[in-house]
Amino acid sequence: MTLQSALYVGRVRHHRFRPRPHALAYRVFWMLLDLDEIDRLAAKLALFSRNRFNLYAFRDADYGDRSGRSLRPQIEAALEKAGIAHDGGPIRLLTMPRILGYAFNPLSTYFCYRRDGSLCATVYEVHNTFGEVHSYVAPASASEGALRQEAGKVFHVSPFMKLGMSYAFTVAPPEERVSIAIDGSDAEGRLITAVLSGRRTVLSDTALLRLLATHPLLTLKVTAAIHWHALRLLAKRIPWQPHSAAPEPPFSRGRIVTHHAKGQLQP
Repeated sequence: MTLQSALYVGRVRHHRFRPRPHALAYRVFWMLLDLDEIDRLAAKLALFSRNRFNLYAFRDADYGDRSGRSLRPQIEAALEKAGIAHDGGPIRLLTMPRILGYAFNPLSTYFCYRRDGSLCATVYEVHNTFGEVHSYVAPASASEGALRQEAGKVFHVSPFMKLGMSYAFTVAPPEERVSIAIDGSDAEGRLITAVLSGRRTVLSDTALLRLLATHPLLTLKVTAAIHWHALRLLAKRIPWQPHSAAPEPPFSRGRIVTHHAKGQLQP
């Protein structure tokens, strides 16, 4: 059986518009992991393991409720609580793996499919640097192509952005390319845009070795970049917002807005 898991290599870009502009961009790669294939991948690849140390690794306890329980029933329960019907089709997670034992994922995205291959929902799992996590669960249309979803911001991510904002997600689900654009808006309009985009490549030991050379210590660099740009925002005198505790329950529901033609992305 052909495995559906893959690598996506690309870039992340952020742009803040107010009260003073600030931008960043860096190269990154993600694994797209079918939750039912992870053990087979670990058996097939010498450089990738599940729940044990390796050059690259996936640890169940990094995701969901972080108990280490299987992720599929956790995501299916979240879909059910959000009133989204799922018939047991594939669930694929776009995320950065642990590299030499270290990982931090500001955003990991679950693409939840029906058995007929159509997308029924996305789950955006957001982690902050305070060790907290919250997920936005949003339905998707059965039509093909890019989609647009919205959710109210209820989780503290950056000390430079207030709660009470709204997110608009514009998504091209993973095929030959993947793209997720997130607009964060407040009462004055759009405040920030973040875009991740990547091109698909085969998930193999050869590709993983190549990425170690082209993206060395990627996950550590992501954490370092977050703190470096926080210092730059402080230097620009961007107002600091107090930390708010993560909400309960750990999932909130978004909604689909509209559908675009296949391949179109409007960040």
